[in-house]
Order: sequence, then structure tokens, then C-alpha cells
Amino acid sequence: SFGPGEAPLAINHQGPFVVTTFSFNLAKGVSLGQATAAIQAKMAEIKVPASIQGQFAGTAKAFREAVDSEPVLILSALLTIYIVLGVLYESYVHPLTILSTLPSAGVGAVLALLLFKTEFSLIAMIGVILLIGIVKKNAIMMIDFALAAERSENLSPRDAIYKACLLRFRPIMMTSFAAVLGAMPLALGYGTGAELRQPLGISIVGGLVVSQILTLYTTPVVYLYLDRWRNRRKAAWDRWYARLMGDTPPPVAAE
Repeated sequence: SFGPGEAPLAINHQGPFVVTTFSFNLAKGVSLGQATAAIQAKMAEIKVPASIQGQFAGTAKAFREAVDSEPVLILSALLTIYIVLGVLYESYVHPLTILSTLPSAGVGAVLALLLFKTEFSLIAMIGVILLIGIVKKNAIMMIDFALAAERSENLSPRDAIYKACLLRFRPIMMTSFAAVLGAMPLALGYGTGAELRQPLGISIVGGLVVSQILTLYTTPVVYLYLDRWRNRRKAAWDRWYARLMGDTPPPVAAE
């Protein structure tokens, strides 16, 4: 039979399936990450049938994809830096010393975001990736000078890194303060669209401040520890090779 009734003006499909779009706006003070998490929790709570599937689209979909790819992006950046530094220093140990400064930057960025009650969003993650390139210059300035002192002045690793810390302290502080002051307007959040840029500035400033305090102490310690580990590995390799070839290994100077 036929009769009057109500029906949708259009029926959308995604492949062979009928789809319905639900749009939402963010409430004041609610981030996109919190909104998507709340929607997923509500879908699990109402126990949607298996025949009905939900997924995000538009900006929410792009945000979820970016969040899921965060670990891959960070690992790719670390691997690229390690390879480049390994080629420059012709060593697999010294790049580890430089990369040891990065955890303090990540901790500082997270603590700053928690202190100012800011979500770790995609923009904040970009700030952490920028920190990877900014923070490691402290260790590069010290280690590069220490290696040059070992080769040209025949200093021990301990004396070389000590001299590097003394002579590179002022350049390290100057560059770090310049970077912090440059990111301060972003962290303070002035101007149109400041709420989008503010997590970037907060993560950069927090990471730089904490890493600046810690790396001045931790970098020399890691440098000396890895240098001793490398010498022990080299001595063990020389002994093994000598036994293999039937020769007497050369004496190793005690540290």
C-alpha cells in the first residue's frame, strides 16, 4: 500500500554499506582528544551491535591517525639522528652519548604540559620532535670539543670532557636562553589562534629548561661511562682475536 510518510532526503553509502553521519562541536575547554575518547567510551557503554560499526571522519579521523603514528615518527627521528651522528663521528658510541640528553627533554615537556593542564596534542608532539633537534646541540658542543682535545692535546677522556664543560658552558647557555625566549611568546598564548600554538610553546620551553639543568651534569657522566665500556669491549675483542690467531694480545693500559 502507498501513503504519506517521512523519509531521508538522501541515503549515503560507503561501499555496499549504508552510512549515517553524526557531527559534534567541541565544548569550551574540551580538546579533540578528550572528545574522541569520550565518544569511544560511550559507544562501548551502549553496546553497539556487531552489525553496526563506527569510525571517525574529517578532522577527528586525521587526529586519531596522527596520534597512532606518534611512536613511529619519534623512532624514525631518533634513528635518523643516530645514523647521521654515527657517520659524522665515525663511532657507534658517541651518538648514544648525544641521544642520552633527549629523555630529559621529553620529561620536561610532559611536566610542563601537566603543570599548565594542557593536553599532549599533535601540536605538542611537534614541539617534542623539535626538541630532539634543539636539545642535542648541548651534548654535541661538549663532545665535539672533548674529542678534539683528546686528539690534539693528548688529554685523557676525563680531563677532555672537564675542559669541554668549562669552555662550552657560556655558548650552551646563550643558545639555550635564545631558544627559550624565542618560544616564550608561543607559550604565553597571545594573538589570534593562540590556543592552537600554545601547546607547542609550552612543550618547547619546558623541555629546554629541564634538559638544560640536567644535561650539564649527565652528559659528562654518560660520556665517561661509554668511553670505558668501549675500551673494555675493544680489549675483549683484541684478546679474542689474539686467541683465534694464536698470538699474544697487546697489553692494555689500566684506567
